[in-house]
Amino acid sequence: MRRRELLAATLASGIAGPAFAQGKPIKLALIADRTGPLEAYAKQMWIGFDMGLEYATKGTNTVAGRKLEIVRKDSQTKPDVGRSLLAEAYGDDNVDIAIGGTSSAVALAMLPVAAEYKKVLIVDGAVADGITGAAWNKYIFRVDRNSTMDAVSNAVSIGKPGVVVATLAQDYAFGRDGVAAFRAALAGTGAKLVHEEYAPPTATDFTAPAQRIFDALAKETGEKYLFTIWAGADPMGKLAALNPERLGIKLSTGGNILPGLKAYKAIPGVNGMQGATYYYYEIPKNPINDWFVAEHVKRYNEPPDFFTCNGMVTSLGLVAALEKTKGATDADTLIAAMEGLAFDTPKGKVMFRPEDHQALQSMFGFKLDNTLDRPWAVPVGTHEFTIDEMKIPIANKR
Repeated sequence: MRRRELLAATLASGIAGPAFAQGKPIKLALIADRTGPLEAYAKQMWIGFDMGLEYATKGTNTVAGRKLEIVRKDSQTKPDVGRSLLAEAYGDDNVDIAIGGTSSAVALAMLPVAAEYKKVLIVDGAVADGITGAAWNKYIFRVDRNSTMDAVSNAVSIGKPGVVVATLAQDYAFGRDGVAAFRAALAGTGAKLVHEEYAPPTATDFTAPAQRIFDALAKETGEKYLFTIWAGADPMGKLAALNPERLGIKLSTGGNILPGLKAYKAIPGVNGMQGATYYYYEIPKNPINDWFVAEHVKRYNEPPDFFTCNGMVTSLGLVAALEKTKGATDADTLIAAMEGLAFDTPKGKVMFRPEDHQALQSMFGFKLDNTLDRPWAVPVGTHEFTIDEMKIPIANKR
């Protein structure tokens, strides 16, 4: 009788063990640059991330019977702080999955920590190609677009034979990777990149680099563009104040957040400017975006922005992965589930490429109109650059 009781107790404990594990909360770390020049981006991403969890879990904040718990940390736009906070999250907080890296410099500093702890890090916000290129390891997934996607879509938007371009970019990984990718993409259009300028990320006076750009373009013939690659405080207003149009030079850049577009509203020189963006709320047409826009307007009295979408895409991808693993969070299971994973988002279909864990996604060509009845210049959609159309190269070799 005792042996039967012992066997029954053993079986009961074997059943209860997995059931208990299944009910254990999943701990997530959100690490973002909540202070510093990218504060606005980080704030948007956290709002979008929460809205994405709400949408994907139907308000339960639960996946496969496990509650989602979030630890939030401010990396202050400092690489050493981001690296330390990620180690703290994996080690002291014992989080299962981390999300972060608003700045490319911060994200690059965080990558080795994920490999050290053998836990998944989803990079959200940072776009330098090196994140899924030379600095990549198997624990890294990037949900955002990369510099090459920005470059290809923007190059095709303005590039053609007879076009000459000069660039102004921030002097760190984001700007330099962006220009390198833009240079390569522009060459395929028949246009020429004739001059590059780099300025400190915190620069506020662009007179000297702009003059060097003007001098370089003055030596060229053809349709002339000054293309900027900038995160944070946008230089467009100061560049426009230097009146490049008197020299036959047009301004161009990628997408911007709504506060940046509000500044463009007061710059007549940007009306009609062409480029390509990751997201503008009126361009994608799908049910998720409809919900996202309506709910964001209801809650915040304004539409969702560039990085709000970024945050929502991240949480939608995370929930899709956890549903596929049935709540399992060990790195090997998550990696296997996320490689090749496709999921729907406010901007359309997104897929984690198996080879480098880069999220492939559409980009949207636009033409700015600052005459419409909005408090900002409106990026009017002109073309969707699809995953197949852009043919983004694999930056690392596994």
